[in-house]
Amino acid sequence: MAVRTPDPDPDGDFGFDDVPSADDNPGWLTDIELEAARRRLPMLYVEAVPVVTDGSGQVTSIGVLLRSTPLGEITRTLISGRVRYGETIRDALFRHLENDLGPMAFPLLPPSPTPFTVAEYFPLPGVSAYHDDRQHAVSLVFVVPVTGTCEPRQDALEVTWFSPEEAASDALAGEMEGGRGTLLRHALAHLGLLR
Repeated sequence: MAVRTPDPDPDGDFGFDDVPSADDNPGWLTDIELEAARRRLPMLYVEAVPVVTDGSGQVTSIGVLLRSTPLGEITRTLISGRVRYGETIRDALFRHLENDLGPMAFPLLPPSPTPFTVAEYFPLPGVSAYHDDRQHAVSLVFVVPVTGTCEPRQDALEVTWFSPEEAASDALAGEMEGGRGTLLRHALAHLGLLR
């Protein structure tokens, strides 16, 4: 006697009816999906250190965001965010710059941006200079000149512009979350501004 097993794909579409459409934004994860992914995979991020330059190309100001954390703490940070599935690094960088600095910031992004460093965040403190309680994250970090007016949006309260000397201070590093004070100093060293 033959035993009949149920057809695992009765529609014959191999599950393609469950594929989200472009309208569903397949590059975005729900909060539950993001939490599950963060427990299993390193997440890819981009971070940006916005700078203002003078007419000769010398950096005169470095921008740092003031934010409120989910716990209600006020902290300083850099522009940072995840790269979505199917999104180029350049597009992710532009999206996060616009989200945090506003549409009139006018960032100067080259056709193919190259990070000045890679920062690796771990949920356990002490593994690296960078820490994120939520996840293991790998972040491509860029210095990005901006030429327009920066008006903070999303969860940024303000953009504060510091001179290179002020940006290198221990006081500012102490206000920055997750080791980003160290990352800011790496940016200053990359620009030849750390003394």
